[in-house]
Amino acid sequence: MRSAKNKSNSIDQKNRPLTHREILIVLSGLMTGMLLAALDQTIVSTALKNIVEEFNGLNHYTWVITAYLLTSTASTPLYGKISDLYGRRPVFQFAIITFLIGSFLAGASQNMTQLIFTRALQGLGAGGLMALTFVIIGDIVAPRERGKYQGYFGAVWGLSSVAGPLLGGFFSDNSTILGISGWRWIFYINLPFGILALIITSAVLHIPKVKREHKIDYFGALLLVLAVSSVLLAVSVYGPENGWTAPMTLSVLSGGLLLTVIFLWQEQRAAEPILPLRLFRNHTFSLTSALAFIIGAGMFGAIVMLPLYLQVVKGNSATEAGLKLIPLMLGIVSMSIFSGKKISSTGKYKIFPIIGAGIMTFGLILMSTLNENTSFGVLSIYSILIGAGLGLSMQTIVIALQNSVDFQDMGIATSSNTFFRSLGGAFGTAIFGTILSNRVAYYLQENFATLSQTNPKAVEGFDSTKLEVLTTNTSMIITLPPAIRDTVLHSFTQTFQVVFFAAAPVTFIGFILAFFLKEKPLQSSTDHHAAKTEAAGEAVG
Repeated sequence: MRSAKNKSNSIDQKNRPLTHREILIVLSGLMTGMLLAALDQTIVSTALKNIVEEFNGLNHYTWVITAYLLTSTASTPLYGKISDLYGRRPVFQFAIITFLIGSFLAGASQNMTQLIFTRALQGLGAGGLMALTFVIIGDIVAPRERGKYQGYFGAVWGLSSVAGPLLGGFFSDNSTILGISGWRWIFYINLPFGILALIITSAVLHIPKVKREHKIDYFGALLLVLAVSSVLLAVSVYGPENGWTAPMTLSVLSGGLLLTVIFLWQEQRAAEPILPLRLFRNHTFSLTSALAFIIGAGMFGAIVMLPLYLQVVKGNSATEAGLKLIPLMLGIVSMSIFSGKKISSTGKYKIFPIIGAGIMTFGLILMSTLNENTSFGVLSIYSILIGAGLGLSMQTIVIALQNSVDFQDMGIATSSNTFFRSLGGAFGTAIFGTILSNRVAYYLQENFATLSQTNPKAVEGFDSTKLEVLTTNTSMIITLPPAIRDTVLHSFTQTFQVVFFAAAPVTFIGFILAFFLKEKPLQSSTDHHAAKTEAAGEAVG
């Protein structure tokens, strides 16, 4: 009798709600880990030019990004399931250690092959950092209180969207730092932050491990990784490089779709599926998964294309382009914090993704009006609008999702949402990148044909084969004669207008879907604590 009572008291003590101070300490560790993963999605892009020049690896340029994207996206749902089985802290720390090993080895790479493999290892750790951050905050904070804390994670996204290109530009602009090639520091800078995250989570992240009989669906996990990898390879590498109707593109894409069908069949028969299909019977889970995909596509479309516009059309350096993303960050941070506090005080959340997707769509339409003479002040207003839309939407749908699923499904449901957002980002980046490369080639040909008719002298002696080079290497623009340079810049401007305009219908679909989100009363701290205690009690029993 006494033993049972002591056991019950032990469970209650372990599952007691954390104080505000304790939550903030845990948040510091989670945010540090999440910053590492978010930062590495953007920091590498501005340094890639120097890296491929040192390794003579221009033909493998896209693989440095794709390798990271593949492993981080494909592993995201796996972390949620595994953490449900083995506990949050050990799995989160495994992700940190994996990411740090990958970072150290990437910084020490001696050729492109090594860099690609180590970037894949980085991505494997990053998938856990991204997914488990939201899972853990879902464990320790009730949905009603979660808004005011999740706003901080929006701030991390905003910071990474600016700090990534800025730091990447700074490191790549320096040939050496402390006797080490400047670009290698984009990986080495992760080490102290990762160690700090390990120390903090070891000290304060004490979440009871729910032990139960389990059987991991290894075959389903393998099918998921292969299916996602195949589809992403088709849309991000083979399609843009070889053409969408090329045999290699079609075969890889078809293989990915076939593997997806087999994966769905496997999940229906598995005892403990990696991605339980029953979750899709939950209206909120299905809807927030679609919204996450759309927000991911819109977010990456803006974050990837805006720095490119600033560097190509406005002639900014990588560092300057990073600084000019600060308005975007301000929009994300301010609205993440604002919406979080409002959700906590009112208990209402449905209105925020509706307004957010609407504002983001409006901002993208305004972005489609950018030209060679657009001032930074005007660009800042457009950027703030897109950032505000992201800030109002991104964390809110996670709160809605976590409030709608059973406590024992918290890990897999949350990580699945992160998975769909990463998947949307991958598809969005690939599709918008394809639009960019196709349209710039078209506008260059069209505008040069017009220039040769209206000002034949301007194109006399100009080698027209350089037009093809301009679609892959913009460094020579500054060396062109004024009339030709203006034509090139106008062609790129028209291209960016098309890309931003193409992104607007995507986020508009999100705006429509958000109206169908069902608003359920957010769980109070008492309800959340009861569900948590019940889950732990069932495990002990």
